[in-house]
Amino acid sequence: MTESQRHNALLNILNHRRAITVEKVINTFGVSPATARRDINKLEEQGKLTKVRNGAEAKPQARMFWSPMNIHQTSNHDEKTRIAHYAAQLCHSGDSVLINCGSTAFLLGQEICGSDVLVITNYFPLIRYLITKEHDDVVIIGGEYHRTRGLMLAPHQKVGHGYAAHYMFTSGKGLTADGLYKMDMLAAMSEQKMMKQATKLVVLVDSSKVGQRVGMLFASTAQIDIVITGRDAPHDVVGALEAQGIEVVLV
Repeated sequence: MTESQRHNALLNILNHRRAITVEKVINTFGVSPATARRDINKLEEQGKLTKVRNGAEAKPQARMFWSPMNIHQTSNHDEKTRIAHYAAQLCHSGDSVLINCGSTAFLLGQEICGSDVLVITNYFPLIRYLITKEHDDVVIIGGEYHRTRGLMLAPHQKVGHGYAAHYMFTSGKGLTADGLYKMDMLAAMSEQKMMKQATKLVVLVDSSKVGQRVGMLFASTAQIDIVITGRDAPHDVVGALEAQGIEVVLV
């Protein structure tokens, strides 16, 4: 893992755990104490974290919530844009696709908007965007609206029942040789029900997520068909995924 990859992964961890010790950095990334401290020092100099005794803490502004109005400010925006662009090329005229939540999902929705593709989603920011832009084919999966998640979540078992999809596009907080991890258990459970409606599961994660085991295991590698990620993804994890028959695309 390169220094840039470590820095992105470290900031991603801080976005969720808010603090990390030097020892945790050493164990997580397999680096020396000197390298762990140097990484923390460099990120503090860049204003991306706060160094504390024996570790680091996230800065209050480090956890920025993106919206359609500031999507260009989301972390790893350029890489996510490339991922979304490639994913959109998988969709052909007449296809139906399931798209779940997140900034990469929203970017994918922007790419697909206006094409002859049926979009099935419960992600409210994407729903609002597609309707505003007058995308012809949108299926809204109903349920209770959760404002903080931006999702419509249904408590019943038949989520999206009756709608088949060629692809389900989803992302997560971590991807390892074991599978895809997500943090939000309620949203993940809803997505797992949707997954049964799709022919292929496509995972969209930026390279900082690859190699990270964060939260709950959402989908095992046996359930994943394609992974689209950045060129900086750790080669050992990419190789392990490919060895299990997963198509991995680096953009």
